[in-house]
Amino acid sequence: MKNINVKKLALAGILVAVGIVCSPLSIPVGASKCAPVQHFINILGGVFLGPGYAVGMAFVTSLLRNLMGTGTLLAFPGSMCGAFLCGMLYKYGKHLPYAYVGELFGTSVIGGILSYPVAAFLMGSDSAVFGFVIPFFISSFGGTILAVVLVTVMKRMKVLDIYLGNLNYQ
Repeated sequence: MKNINVKKLALAGILVAVGIVCSPLSIPVGASKCAPVQHFINILGGVFLGPGYAVGMAFVTSLLRNLMGTGTLLAFPGSMCGAFLCGMLYKYGKHLPYAYVGELFGTSVIGGILSYPVAAFLMGSDSAVFGFVIPFFISSFGGTILAVVLVTVMKRMKVLDIYLGNLNYQ
């Protein structure tokens, strides 16, 4: 196994652990539990590790949060869509604002709409199709602000450039 993959896997594991430890920091909004730390982690994963790892991290974090009782089934479509779009836009756009917008749009609009069938058929909720867009946006906005602050500091300290250069992530 390559050293690069071990580094990526280790960072992914650390970010998932942070997501699990911070999962009690959620805001209940209707049938969902809005977790801003999850979106913060999605952005870090999308920027540092790429879309594949970011989606995998979002899935594992959502699964563990559900098993521990600190999340709902709505965590899957919301976090995974946001992580994927964030990672893809950063990978091909190479600008951090693309990652932030990808997380916001992916989680709130795409994830919010995809949450409707999950809520209606699996959770028995009678919410509207767009009923999760606003709560998901509020949640992802908080996490995006956290990521903007941390990633900006890391960029100024050249941590972002050094790390991405060491991983040969293009």
